[in-house]
Amino acid sequence: MLKSLRTALIAVLVAALAAPGQGMAYRHTYFKGPYHLTANTALLWDPVSNQRYFDLGADREVFPASTTKVLTVILVLENLPLDRKVTVSWHATQVPQTKLGLRAGESYQVRDLLYGLILKSANDAAVALAEATAGSEAKFVDMMNARARQIGAAHSHFANPHGLPSPGPQFTTASDMALIFNQALKYDFFREAITYRYLVICSDNGRRCLLRSHNRALFLKWKQRVFGKTGYTIEAQSCFVGYIPKGKDILIIAVYGCRKRWTDMKYIIEHYGHINL
Repeated sequence: MLKSLRTALIAVLVAALAAPGQGMAYRHTYFKGPYHLTANTALLWDPVSNQRYFDLGADREVFPASTTKVLTVILVLENLPLDRKVTVSWHATQVPQTKLGLRAGESYQVRDLLYGLILKSANDAAVALAEATAGSEAKFVDMMNARARQIGAAHSHFANPHGLPSPGPQFTTASDMALIFNQALKYDFFREAITYRYLVICSDNGRRCLLRSHNRALFLKWKQRVFGKTGYTIEAQSCFVGYIPKGKDILIIAVYGCRKRWTDMKYIIEHYGHINL
């Protein structure tokens, strides 16, 4: 009887430690002792095989914050040539931080505003590009939601091109953002831009702006780099959608609602993706 009870208790304990869940402690070879995930929702996904290596409420609605800009990039690349000149409107300059400090009447090439959007997560660049693409920010938002549905992101709704809090509904899921990010990777410009740590862009009148990527994973002393787009608002907390190479393929990682974004990502990639960082 005692032996049966002890066996049952061990089985329950093993199952509890193995099952992913928010606040659950884990052990593995790369972390000494237990680690508690801080993410509200997370996904590690192989887009080729469609295998989910890790799924922590990946279909749960979350705030997208600046990961929204991945969808903005897609629409800009699909509708505007990279060398087209964009004149900044007064409206684009009024968006809150983070931004490039664009000035009304200045002109930039599309490619430079995209770099500002991707590396520095510039909200003013997002609005300027949205207006250049659709004629107005509101029309661009309509395009965003239509394109998201085409991609298969059926559980998302976007209210602006940058991801800042909005009076209107704005939500996504880790699963949807992984789909959107996978679509963005089809564009060489995006795939290259997310690898840059620093870049200098210039307006047509020669005003220079130094960009430093918000993706801290490019600066950490990891054995492999993780490429992608960060996001943060008070509502959303820290989030990230990106990819890491695995052999000849890639794994896409999406984490939302994190207090320790980079540690969460490292843990998920190592423990579930079996990639030693």
